[in-house]
Amino acid sequence: MSAAFEVIGGQPLRGEIVPQGAKNEALQIICAVLVTAEPVTISNIPDIRDVNKLIELLADMGVKVERLGGDTYRFQADDVNLQYLDTPAFVKQARELRGSVMILGPMLARFGKCQLPKPGGDKIGRRPLDTHFVGLQKLGGELKVEGTDFYKISSPGKLHGAHMLLDEASVTGTANIVMGAVLAEGTTTIYNAACEPYLQQLCKMLVRMGAKIQGIGSNLLTIEGVERLGGTEHRMLPDMIEIGSFIGLAAMTGSEITIKDCQIPELGLIPDTFRKLGIKLEYRGDDIYVPAQDRYEIATYLDGSILTVSDHTWPGFTPDLLSIALVVATQAKGTVLIHQKMFESRLFFVDKLIDMGAQITLCDPHRAIVIGLDKRHALRGITMTSPDIRAGVALLIAALSAEGKSTILNVEQIDRGYQNIDGRLQALGAQIKRV
Repeated sequence: MSAAFEVIGGQPLRGEIVPQGAKNEALQIICAVLVTAEPVTISNIPDIRDVNKLIELLADMGVKVERLGGDTYRFQADDVNLQYLDTPAFVKQARELRGSVMILGPMLARFGKCQLPKPGGDKIGRRPLDTHFVGLQKLGGELKVEGTDFYKISSPGKLHGAHMLLDEASVTGTANIVMGAVLAEGTTTIYNAACEPYLQQLCKMLVRMGAKIQGIGSNLLTIEGVERLGGTEHRMLPDMIEIGSFIGLAAMTGSEITIKDCQIPELGLIPDTFRKLGIKLEYRGDDIYVPAQDRYEIATYLDGSILTVSDHTWPGFTPDLLSIALVVATQAKGTVLIHQKMFESRLFFVDKLIDMGAQITLCDPHRAIVIGLDKRHALRGITMTSPDIRAGVALLIAALSAEGKSTILNVEQIDRGYQNIDGRLQALGAQIKRV
């Protein structure tokens, strides 16, 4: 029986909330423990389904996993069981989890082989893995595809450095190639590399382990391969998607919320994008204070034309927050065009917002025009299903602002990316219960 959230909306919230560790960083960093036989200690790991499943997968592969306390684990991959990759249990685990794809680079570099079924994850449109495999093939990996969706990659000798220009700045693709290249012979240059803060974190961690990487934070990485890497300690960034979600939640519900320990310099365009939607923010040290606002007004361009909020590769606005920006706009004063470029099925949740009373025109799978209600009419509570992690939280924010009771089904989708979200919102005064 799957769980649901029952939400009574329309209550302003107040208090402090601490963002969890970054989900998208965790998936890369945890796979990176495979590049060394020495212990690696990682802290600020979020306690969420996708991350816990990846830790379980590594443990079943023979990695020693020790929980040192709360959010801190020690990993040691000194006795990896390559035979486990041939078992039905491995295939089932890897299939359920998008993050499993990032074991390819480290396993290929260190053990000369890896295999994987097509991994799972959100159904938000096509998410091809070609960038991963093309990059690893350039380093000397040989790819075999069995059936329609089982990939085997191996290298006859050591991987060797190569120059490559990625066809897309894929974050997980860049991570895989970087983890392969750090142990390859010679120099690798990766142009059009993703440069998200999470990827910078991965590179900095590998450098502390003895890797030689230049250009961190830019889209051109130069990696000189080394013989072996050592252990290290690493603390993960707070989750920028959660921080953006809480900013949106405060505005929609007219709440006064302080978001703690945000690592503000790593947030890129996120704060300014929400400011364009009319939300007031103050930085207090490393905390973001969002005052209670009765109303907020969407900015226009200098010539008076309608604002567009679109996603882009870093340092542009992250696609994971477009669902939140869209929901926030439903109660703003003014009009905005939301343009979701990367995934073609991410905006389909707007039909539920329309059922709640929002004024949205879905132009095509990538674009929606939102005409704000200026808080003159509250959204109304309905029963709805969460289609993916980010839309799930957008719908939860809508429900918290709506009049009456909402029921959100399939909340396992939300649990995949947000740790104890109901408990943390209850602490702010939200009327939410898991049933």
